[in-house]
Amino acid sequence: MILVTGAKGQMGQSLKKVFPADKVIYTDIEELDITVYDSVDKIVRENNISTIINAAGYTAVDSAEKNMDQAYAVNAFGARNLAMAAAKYNLGMIQMSTDFIFDGNNFKPYTENDKPHPLSVYGQTKLEGELFVLKNAPQCIVLRTSWLYSEFGTNFVKTIISLAKKQDEIKVIYDQIGSPTYAGDLAAIVEGMVPVVKNGVKKIYNYSNEGVCSWYGFAREIVSLKKLKCEVLPIESQEYPASAQRPHYSVLSKAKIKREFGIKIPYWRDALQKAIVRIDAD
Repeated sequence: MILVTGAKGQMGQSLKKVFPADKVIYTDIEELDITVYDSVDKIVRENNISTIINAAGYTAVDSAEKNMDQAYAVNAFGARNLAMAAAKYNLGMIQMSTDFIFDGNNFKPYTENDKPHPLSVYGQTKLEGELFVLKNAPQCIVLRTSWLYSEFGTNFVKTIISLAKKQDEIKVIYDQIGSPTYAGDLAAIVEGMVPVVKNGVKKIYNYSNEGVCSWYGFAREIVSLKKLKCEVLPIESQEYPASAQRPHYSVLSKAKIKREFGIKIPYWRDALQKAIVRIDAD
């Protein structure tokens, strides 16, 4: 059996579309509090778990600046608890992580070997979660992604659509550059990684959709695909006050994952078009 945490989140719900229900136990906070090791141990022990996919996370980036203890509990110590259970029962583990572990001062896409330097509590806690997993889990993959969105929950794409339907214009940051990632595409990658997490493997991979854009460019494409009349205006990061500092450039290199898994990654505009069809269907 596969144990998935964070089942109500974008990744958790996207994973439900790729894994057969009879082979996966989906949990969220109601079923499993990953910050309590005994709870983790119990569910692993009683359900014959072979692989853990940790899609749980404290992802409210600005809120994490004020709620540091809670962010650490989930993102760092929760990951540690899962990794310790993986070690005790010799399980494979896939840890979802983020581009926010980098400071954005790079001039080319970040590789898996680039030195992390997070700017925010969220980024720091996710980095520490990575380190706990790599140290404790006997076999694991850390999968870093960026700018995640889907037909599920609240995310940038759904927020822009909602605002653009109500307003004549919206202002969006143009000086933060990255790569959007459709969670449906990412879930398919996770599915392919489960058979690989064995025999002592410990690896880090980057995954996002191909291509780069600013949040402004991303928003313009969303409004265009939806054929909305709202005007999208560019602003600088300093014009949009936020508690947490974001990396200005967080493009991830996918060379390693493409080489080792032999995959072709969809371009971000094509992925967005697919996602919007599914958002409209909901």
